[in-house]
Amino acid sequence: MPFELPDNLHPDCAPIAWMLGTWRGNGHGDYPTIDKFQFGQELIFVHDGRPFFHYMARAWLIDDEGNKVRDGAIETGFIRCRPEGKIEMLLTHASGVAEIWVGEAGDAKLEVQTDAVARTESAKEVTAGHRLYGYVEGDLLYAYDMAAMGQPLQPHLWARLQRQ
Repeated sequence: MPFELPDNLHPDCAPIAWMLGTWRGNGHGDYPTIDKFQFGQELIFVHDGRPFFHYMARAWLIDDEGNKVRDGAIETGFIRCRPEGKIEMLLTHASGVAEIWVGEAGDAKLEVQTDAVARTESAKEVTAGHRLYGYVEGDLLYAYDMAAMGQPLQPHLWARLQRQ
């Protein structure tokens, strides 16, 4: 079934309207402080007519055959759409990290970087991030670079997801 834009799409959300819906797929992760891994993931973007999307994501670790090993990261938040493709994101993670991101959207991509990062006392140190989402050949591709645990900003996660 082809994707249809909602009738109540706020005009400021038009540059990222392609993200709406539920996406599932697999990705890879790597970082100097952990072992390489593969994961399955589901991203959900919903819109109610106001100038933002509600975003929810969950991931699970998978083995080489694609079987679920255990649950992984969970995050949720809001993508606030501003005029002229400006974007503000607010994300919270079950791991105890909260982030404010800023950036721009257009030409079937969304690119943001952290403006502020806060964490609970028990959360691991995360100091900065960069995310790039793109609509490529009908799929959602993304890459997430992270600075954490004393490491500089560098690639951490990348995935290819299909609309459900």
